[in-house]
Formats: sequence, structure tokens, C-alpha cells
Amino acid sequence: MNQKLENEDSHPPSGLISKIKKFFRNPFFIKTQSVSEVTDFLKDAVDLNIIDKEAESIANKAIRLGNTTVKEIMVPKVDMVTFGIDDEINSILEKIIESGHSRYPILGSERDEVSGILLAKDMLPKIYEGNNNFSLSDMLREPNVVPETKKADSLLEEFKKDRSHMAVVIDEYGTISGLVTIEDILEELVGEIEDEHDIDEEEFIKISDKKFYADAKVELEDFTEFFNLDIDPLAIDAETLGGFIISKLGVLPKVGDKVKIEGLTIKVIDADDRKIEKVQITKNQ
Repeated sequence: MNQKLENEDSHPPSGLISKIKKFFRNPFFIKTQSVSEVTDFLKDAVDLNIIDKEAESIANKAIRLGNTTVKEIMVPKVDMVTFGIDDEINSILEKIIESGHSRYPILGSERDEVSGILLAKDMLPKIYEGNNNFSLSDMLREPNVVPETKKADSLLEEFKKDRSHMAVVIDEYGTISGLVTIEDILEELVGEIEDEHDIDEEEFIKISDKKFYADAKVELEDFTEFFNLDIDPLAIDAETLGGFIISKLGVLPKVGDKVKIEGLTIKVIDADDRKIEKVQITKNQ
């Protein structure tokens, strides 16, 4: 009898298990009355050893993605690489080589008109074959234009369904405000995704015995280990140093903002409207 009770106590409630199974069947597009409700049962799942903290962290990010708009993660218009429908082919080719992107919005003759999306792989073979006498409009893909208020998880579902990778973002007046890619959305879940064009820089650059520069993308675990900090990275709802700073301040920091932790002052020295790039770390003792 006692053994039976012990066995029952060692297993989590069946209702909790069914909730978690339902959640993990579709973690990116969960529809719930209360985000805090889902967060609570995820914490219960960690306590009962059903999932570990890493899985909980990923699941919580998936939940938050449902509250994130594309405006929050898009590349702003000023940083977009675009071409006009009447641009010279050689000029387009030079920009493709310089930027290294695979997809480009093509703008029409009218203001904020998006004629289509150009895939570099569609044009480059023609250039290689020596054929410069072709129409750019003939190789354009249908553009995906979305409002700033569109939810990131909903757009990710569209990307999966349409097998597309990019959307042009417009504001309430129909003006182009930026673009968002599938990589931008996935980076909200798993952190910065490096590709062949990213530069692998040294994580910590020592300026003096008390001053260091660091990339904000450095893993939080590497940061705590490098400075021998007495904190558990898994207990913090962030995976990178930049994410840690944002979680401490509660807002996206600007250049000059500082946070302090265990005798260190971390100062943001390079940032844009979307993320922190570089920080300065100073030992206070």
C-alpha cells in the first residue's frame, strides 16, 4: 500500500503531463488565455524533472514570440539593401557582391511600391553565361508585404507554408518601414545565427588589467566563466551577454547604459535600434 503511494507520488499529475504534451506538440503557435498560466506549468515541469531548464528557456521564448511584432525584430528601412526596377544590371551585380545577401526587395517607380523579390541565384547564372540582355521583372518572385503589427509567430508560420524567407514591412500609412527574414525570427528563439559572412572575432579583448571589450553575442556561460562569477547562467532568462543586459534593464539599452554585477560594470558602447553590438567591461576592484 505504502509502496503504491510512493510510486504515485513519484510521478507528476497526469493533467500536467497532458498539458505539456499539448504544448510541445506545437510550441511556436500556442494559443492560450494566459501566458503566465503556461509559464507556471513549465516551471512545474522543471521542478518535477519532466523538462530541464534549457528546454524551459526555449519554450518560454516560443511563448514570448507570440507577443512579438515584426516591427520589434525587423531590419529598419535605412539598413535595407534594395534595387529599383530600372537599375542597371551591372550596378545590381556590384551591390549583390558587396552585400553578400541572397534576397533583395525590388522597388517600383512609385514611392513605396514593391515590385517583387529578387533572388541572387536567379540572376547570377545569366550573368555567368554572359547574358546581360534580360528583363529584371521577368525573374522577380511575388513579394510578401506585412504590417508592422503582424505577430512574429504568425509570420513564421506563413514562411513555412509558402516556403518564403523574407517579408517587406509597412506602417499604417503604407510606407515601407523595414524588412524581416526567417533568420530574424529564429534568432529571437535561439540567439544570433552566424553564417559564412559573419566574422569570428575574439570574444574578450583585454585593454588593461581592469578593462575589457566584448561582443554582446558572447554566451552568458562563457562570460561568467571568464570573469569567474558566482552566478548560475541557467538561472537567468538569457543566453547571451546582450540578452542579460536587456533583462537587467528591462528595456533595449542605448549607448552609455550600464549594469553592475559582482564587482563588474558592463557599459554598452555600440548598439542600434534592434540589438546591442559591443560592450565594455570594467573591474571595479
